[in-house]
Amino acid sequence: MAISKVVSSAEEALQGVESGMTLMLGGFGLCGIPENCIEELVRIGVKDLTCISNNAGVDDFGLGKLLQKRQIIKMISSYVGENEEFERQMLSGELEVDLIPQGSLAERCRAGGAGVPAFFTPAGYGTEVAEGKEVRIFDGKPHILESALISDFAFVKAWKGDSAGNLVFKATARNFNPMMAMAGMITVAEVEELVPLGELDPNTIHTPGIFVQRIFVGEKYEKRIEQRTVRHA
Repeated sequence: MAISKVVSSAEEALQGVESGMTLMLGGFGLCGIPENCIEELVRIGVKDLTCISNNAGVDDFGLGKLLQKRQIIKMISSYVGENEEFERQMLSGELEVDLIPQGSLAERCRAGGAGVPAFFTPAGYGTEVAEGKEVRIFDGKPHILESALISDFAFVKAWKGDSAGNLVFKATARNFNPMMAMAGMITVAEVEELVPLGELDPNTIHTPGIFVQRIFVGEKYEKRIEQRTVRHA
């Protein structure tokens, strides 16, 4: 009989989260972010967090809410251009920032989940990203050594999941969520729809339940659009 990983709420799912921890938060821009987990992090007020996320949300949504409350001391991310408070804290020295090429960030998370401690990549060579890092030549091209990323908790958001923690992501939400789900010591998944075990087609599962420790049904998803663009006929 399969062990159920279902918990009743974000409050229960975040049991054990403490100040000073390193957290991964999935999503791409504002798409597929764990909205309920972020709201719970704001509510419980944990501080001195290191957050690994592709972006930093916007001023009043996503990780922007944690930045407003000064709950984050370090961001490890790739795209941060939509958050004025992030910019202010970074330029003032209040927030430590490690900016990483987007592909390198994704691979560092994937490597962490796969148990690969480090890898060489040409991305970032010749820039500040390469400072202090080992360089080797492969096929005549310089590559820098990048270390894997892991976290105390990983928070991901999926379209569907079952009681064993198997997850299906929808469209753009597949960016960063699957690899971060693998790289958390404890992975919490919030889903739009929780289905009985066996209902998901095994061929459509993106993240096997072995990587997920807790799963719950999220509420009131806003699914905000970061930059709304319309085309005139």
